[in-house]
Amino acid sequence: MAMHDPLIEVDRAISELRRGALVRVYDEHSSRLMLAVDALTADYLALLTQLGSTAPELVMTGTRVNVLGIDKSDRPVSVLSHPQGMPLNLIEYLANPLSSSMTAPSMESLIVHDADPLEQACVTLSKLSRLLPAALIVTGAGNDDIPAVQASSIQSYMTIAAHSLTMVSEARVPLENAENARVVAFRPRDGGIEHLAIIVGDVNPAEPVLVRLHSECFTGDLVGSLRCDCGNQLRGAIGEMAVAGSGILLYLAQEGRGIGLVNKLRAYQLQDAGFDTVDANLQLGFDSDERNYLPAAQMLRMLGVKRVKLMTNNPAKVSALGKCDIEVVERVPHIYPPNQHNDAYLKVKAKKSGHLF
Repeated sequence: MAMHDPLIEVDRAISELRRGALVRVYDEHSSRLMLAVDALTADYLALLTQLGSTAPELVMTGTRVNVLGIDKSDRPVSVLSHPQGMPLNLIEYLANPLSSSMTAPSMESLIVHDADPLEQACVTLSKLSRLLPAALIVTGAGNDDIPAVQASSIQSYMTIAAHSLTMVSEARVPLENAENARVVAFRPRDGGIEHLAIIVGDVNPAEPVLVRLHSECFTGDLVGSLRCDCGNQLRGAIGEMAVAGSGILLYLAQEGRGIGLVNKLRAYQLQDAGFDTVDANLQLGFDSDERNYLPAAQMLRMLGVKRVKLMTNNPAKVSALGKCDIEVVERVPHIYPPNQHNDAYLKVKAKKSGHLF
C-alpha cells in the first residue's frame, strides 16, 4: 500500500480544483464533494448535484459575506443556501465581486449558517489553489474517480510544506548591484513552487545578518509596475546589502500578499473601481494579508541564520519571524519615494496595515 503523504494529497486536489473538477474532502465523520467557484461550469454543477445527498451550498469566507451585507457576524467561514437552489448567476454574484451579472439576484431568502471543520477546509483548499476563496459543496462520497483529501491534510499543509523544504540547487549569479551574489533554491517535498534565497557577499551567521523578506511581485519586480514599491525595494535591498558587505534576500513565492497573481490583478480592477488596496482584498473574500512566513524562517535556519537585522517597514514581519524563533535584533527602515501611481497605496498601507514610513 502506498504511503499516505498529506502534501502530495493536497497538491493533487489543488490541480483538480484549478481545472474545474470535483474533489472530495473528508474526515473520520463525513465527507463533502466540492467545486471551486472560480472554474465552475454548468456540467460540473449538474454532476455535483447528481452525486450529492444534499442540495448544493456555497461556502465562502465570512469576510466576503460581510462585505456583501448578508451577515455581519464574525464567522471565519459561512455556508449559504437557498430554498429554491443556487443557480449559476447567484453563485457567481455572491462569490465574485467582478461578476459579469448585470443585475444583483434576489438574496432575500438566503440562509446563512456556521461552517463545520470540513467546510472550512474547503475554503482553505480554494485559497491554497490561488483561486477565489469560495466553493460549492454537497454532502456525499462521490465515486472512486474523484480524488480525496483529508481535511487535516489541508489545514496542516502550509506548516508541513515549510518544514519539508530542502535546498535543491545553488549557483553564483553576479547581479547588477552586487556582483558577489549567489542564488539558492528551496523546494517543498511535494514538488511545489520554489522559494529562493539571494545571498549577497559572504554572510557570517555568528553575527546578526541583514535580511529582507520579499514576496514575489511579477508586476513590480519584473515589468516595473508603478502601482507598488516592490521593484524599488527588491533592487534597493540588494544594493544596500552589497554596500553593507553581505545580506540575504528571501524571494518568497507568495504573490499579491499571498493571494496569487490572478487574484492580485482582480484586486487591481477593484482598486480602479474605487476600492483601496486593503478593501479590494476584502471584497474578494481574502484577509488584507494572507502571507505565511514559516518558509522564510525555515530557509534562514537552513542557512544557519538565527539572528537578523530585518529590512522592512512592516512590523508584522518582525512579529512573524519572532514567533518562528528567528530573533530580530533590529528593524532597518526600507523606504523609497512614492510616485503619482502608488502614493495612495502607500498611505493606505501605513493607515490600515501599520507600515512605518
